[in-house]
Amino acid sequence: MTDYLHLAWKNLWRNRRRTVITLAAIALSIMLVQALHNLSNGVYAGMVDSGVRAGSGHIAVYQKGYLESRDETLYFEDRNLVDQIAALDGVEQVLPRLYVPALAQSSRESRGVLLVGVDPGRERLINPFLKTLPEDGMVRSSDSRDAVVGSRLLEELQIKLGQKFVVTAQNLDGTLHSELLRVRGVVSTGMKDIDGSLIMVGRERAGMLSGSTGSVHEVAVILSEPGYSEAVLRRIVRLLGDHPGTEAVKWERAMPNLANAIKLDYASQKFIFLIILLIVTIGVVNTLLMSVMERMREFGVILALGSQARTLRAMILLEALVLGLLAAAIGTLLGSLATWYLVAVGIDLATFVPETLEFGGVVFDPIMRASWNPGWMARIAGYVVGLTLLAALYPAVKAGRITPVEGMRHH
Repeated sequence: MTDYLHLAWKNLWRNRRRTVITLAAIALSIMLVQALHNLSNGVYAGMVDSGVRAGSGHIAVYQKGYLESRDETLYFEDRNLVDQIAALDGVEQVLPRLYVPALAQSSRESRGVLLVGVDPGRERLINPFLKTLPEDGMVRSSDSRDAVVGSRLLEELQIKLGQKFVVTAQNLDGTLHSELLRVRGVVSTGMKDIDGSLIMVGRERAGMLSGSTGSVHEVAVILSEPGYSEAVLRRIVRLLGDHPGTEAVKWERAMPNLANAIKLDYASQKFIFLIILLIVTIGVVNTLLMSVMERMREFGVILALGSQARTLRAMILLEALVLGLLAAAIGTLLGSLATWYLVAVGIDLATFVPETLEFGGVVFDPIMRASWNPGWMARIAGYVVGLTLLAALYPAVKAGRITPVEGMRHH
């Protein structure tokens, strides 16, 4: 076997230029596919992390029917559920939220808004939009009259930080209730709809306004590791036995816009990957077929000396295997170097796109960073080696059909 490998190696380098070009094409293709996948994987993970922290969490608990209708009457009582979920292994934080449609009024303007009642301490630790607030810019307590207001809404109401305004909402008894709030902090998410309608207050204050004190529309569960999702979900479902009419769902269902946007984007990338691998296959076929055509006379002599056709076929396939393995090793090394750079440094899109970057309803970091996925990188290298062998089948079959007379007459 060692002799055959040595012979295959020598045959590959008979035409150095052609072999180098083919080897470079395969290796660079592997590097490109691996680096792009790792970059996408890292960017998607960052989007999901940002989305779940500002949105529904990795897992969310709702009253059945709320996800589809967003009906503000579909809330449920907490009854210590938040603390029970927070005590589960793998849970980093639990964010109870109450959503109240309301009207915000200043002395100059009025706007329809979404009043979000939160637990200030929990929310400040997790929500990425709140981390830019100064120490004294967050709602101080759950029942205070402090409010964090969207930057665009603040401009539309023509009020400033520290000033007061009124919010009015419909109570459960059908009457309109109003609360006087003070602007404690200003948040800018980069999304016009949110910045133009968001008012964040303590959950108790929101409950007093709507008449649903102690209730929530959403319980967002943030996990310490996304991989804990299945195990934690099962435990939460068991806890919900004491809360009939509620359901626990993963972020993919709670935030379908983000989930579908990622699926669509990755599907388009897979198509690009297939085109790249197809080009690689065509290049290998061309290289090995040219090699066969140039060695017709040599093959004729080998067959005349008593060798069998399957020996020639095996020789061509072995050359393809050596070419594929060498390209896979070089390509994976280059892919690892590219991934290391993309993990450590990343690509800063802020210099190209100065505006806020939004994808699937989520604002993400303009510095795109990759994440390591060694298993996938190894699979891609293996796929390319397999494609190289597959591409060698036609040249191998053609070599096996050569007759001794036909081969020795070939010039």
